[in-house]
Amino acid sequence: MNLLDLATDAAVRAASFIRSAERPAGPSAWGHKQARDFVTDIDRGAEALIAGVLLAGEPGSRIIGEELSPVIERDGLVWIVDPLDGTANFLHGYPWYAVSIAAAIDGVLEAAAVVHVPRNEVYRARRGGGAWLGERRLAVSAITDPDYALVGTGYPFKDLSRIEEYQRHFGSVAAATSGIRRAGAAALDLASVAAGEFEGFWEQYLATWDTAAGTLLVREAGGVVTTFEGTDLGLEHAAVVAGNPAMHRWLLDIVSDRAR
Repeated sequence: MNLLDLATDAAVRAASFIRSAERPAGPSAWGHKQARDFVTDIDRGAEALIAGVLLAGEPGSRIIGEELSPVIERDGLVWIVDPLDGTANFLHGYPWYAVSIAAAIDGVLEAAAVVHVPRNEVYRARRGGGAWLGERRLAVSAITDPDYALVGTGYPFKDLSRIEEYQRHFGSVAAATSGIRRAGAAALDLASVAAGEFEGFWEQYLATWDTAAGTLLVREAGGVVTTFEGTDLGLEHAAVVAGNPAMHRWLLDIVSDRAR
């Protein structure tokens, strides 16, 4: 429980910092990591705040984060941090961005906290202890028929080399479901799967700091999260498919091209 409490405390503090910060006035103040991928002083400030809280609470632990330390570590206690998932949304004032923190011991996800910053909603999960939104225990959707399913996605925006593959999968999912949504923050997309708001989710490539906390949320809510090859998603940068067990199997068949 200490890891979950610490992750939650750090995420809540970072979310409060982000809410109180003034958004950069325009693109001249946006830092570029690469084309269409932005970073701001607010990302960096939130990450520094999180690091201070986590390392004070667990001296000697390590942190994986895009700005602090992007090298994946698996030995011992490791924190996987995205201080502002959905930076582009934040910059435009679109209210769908989050702080995401997970704790792993020897590569096994143990605790997770995701804070929906604009709504100040706190999602939490502990391995073997369930997933929660506030005081409400989460469970994945019971819908198993794709005709009634709402599916989340993330489309390629940095590397467009696989856009035709994505378009093929998008067409197959769109033709068989009640809708597809792309809001732009994977941590919240996975939280939506855990909460039963989405029946499934897929994206061609995500970094581990995008997925670690959300992965534990989904699993503790009774769902499944794997790579496109069907192997359990761990601490890795990979393609991701998630959902309740039935919808995960259906969606995996499509993104692995077994459904053709």
